[in-house]
Amino acid sequence: MQLHKWLLPAAAAALCAYGAQAQEGVTVHGSVQANTLMPQSDSEINAKEYDEALLGNVYADLGVYSKYLDGGLRVEYLQHPLPGFDSDPNFKGWGVPNIYLKGKFKGMELTAGDFYEQFGSGFILRTYEDRPLGIDNSIRGARLKVNALKGVRFTALGGVQRRFWNWSDKRTLGGTDLELQLDDYIGKLSRNGIAWTAAASYVLKSEDPDVDPVDIPGQPLRLKLPRNVSAMDFRTHFNKGSIDLLGEYAWKGSDPSAGNGYIYKPGNAAMLSATFSRTGWSALVQAKRSENMAYRSRRATNDIYSYINNMPPFSYQHTYSLAAMYPYGTQAATGEWAFQAATAYTFKRKTALGGKYGTKVKLNVSYITGLKTEGETPLKYGYTYGTNGPKTSFFGLGDRFYEDINVQVEKKVSSDLQFNFMYMYQAYNKTVVEGEGGNIYSSIFVVEPKYRINKKLTLRSELQYLHTRQDKKDWAYGLVELSVLPYLMFSVSDQWNFGSTGTHYYMATVTGNYKSNRLMLGYGRTRQGFDCSGGVCREVPAQRGFQLVYNYNF
Repeated sequence: MQLHKWLLPAAAAALCAYGAQAQEGVTVHGSVQANTLMPQSDSEINAKEYDEALLGNVYADLGVYSKYLDGGLRVEYLQHPLPGFDSDPNFKGWGVPNIYLKGKFKGMELTAGDFYEQFGSGFILRTYEDRPLGIDNSIRGARLKVNALKGVRFTALGGVQRRFWNWSDKRTLGGTDLELQLDDYIGKLSRNGIAWTAAASYVLKSEDPDVDPVDIPGQPLRLKLPRNVSAMDFRTHFNKGSIDLLGEYAWKGSDPSAGNGYIYKPGNAAMLSATFSRTGWSALVQAKRSENMAYRSRRATNDIYSYINNMPPFSYQHTYSLAAMYPYGTQAATGEWAFQAATAYTFKRKTALGGKYGTKVKLNVSYITGLKTEGETPLKYGYTYGTNGPKTSFFGLGDRFYEDINVQVEKKVSSDLQFNFMYMYQAYNKTVVEGEGGNIYSSIFVVEPKYRINKKLTLRSELQYLHTRQDKKDWAYGLVELSVLPYLMFSVSDQWNFGSTGTHYYMATVTGNYKSNRLMLGYGRTRQGFDCSGGVCREVPAQRGFQLVYNYNF
């Protein structure tokens, strides 16, 4: 019997037995999250009709913690998932997909069961859970962390990766990470207030080449696929006072897959990041080049659910509705050059620009392009199976994928009233990110006033306008939100496409908080679009209906 098959029931039995004991120093924590929708069809926004009266994603976590031993499990009920999550039938199901035991003793930690891990920036390993995206690519197996030696942190792990409700013995992965705190060994560094680390990681993916064989289209030939694919990462992190520097380089071996068009070219990524901060001012400059770094445990898939790694985005993560209408998704398979610069400055109080309460100004610039290629046609038009793909110039910049220049001003005009203003220019290559649509150029304006009526009542609103000549043309968005401390919040909003379809996407919600409980009730429409987090995106279909979201933590 394979390790992960007996590990789950053994861990469950041990956790239940341990949690049942009344031991001193043992604490129990957990949470319940239910996100549900009573769907209604709506032909105007293309919201489809469902057979089920109620759709929902429900999660319940339980953890038992003590000095030497921790344990936890999660129950998931996804039998009737929310719209969009049903795009892959394998998402549906219910059970206990996550359970673990963790032993801790004198700087050593051993985990058996399901766990998440990230090496460095995640270039070669990042497993995590993101419920809005439907991602849970945890590893089921064993992990050892050692922090017993001064200035040394070591991690070793191995197991099988989750994809929905499947853990395949035909696909395994393992890895190690070693990080050295150099200032613990070099006294001159610590005496000068310098923190400096150097680290290296290694990950090995093993996949049976006979599980998903690949025939070359139009030819009686089958690709010879590698069983093992290695990846390595080297990084260094330097900090002295207000200066923080990070450099990282990763390399991935030949890994033909559906994501890269089954080419044999190795992948690589390099990143430099620098930040500076002092009282009232901060600055960030970053650059990243990546090529063919889509690293999945299943080579035949081209979705977001089987990633072993994650390529961090260098684009601003917007929260305003219209500013987030065209979010950028990292192009891990084809590769990209990404640049980002940001600065924030606070004008002091009682100055010409600061006024009575001070003024904060933030500027962010993101610019992302493809790689300059020669030879074969770029991936978006199809590589030739079994080749090494196109030749690329390391410093060459290809087509622009994304550009974002935004300025934000935060201004308090009285003790009870403050404003946030934002202007944003965006260029978005919809064909690259979503598959079709061409280039979209937009200007976005946001005004957000917030007024404290009294100690219990706060009124906040948003007025947003998006102007573009492409896609669905101009949009407007309005929101009014009333907070009644400490228990209630009411909001109404409307997103109006007045430039093309004339469609309104209205929403009304009421949210209640009591102790560890949070309940949100809402009704309205949600437009079709893309939801992105950390450079990873999923398509969200249009929907209409009653929403109920409940969260409880204990």
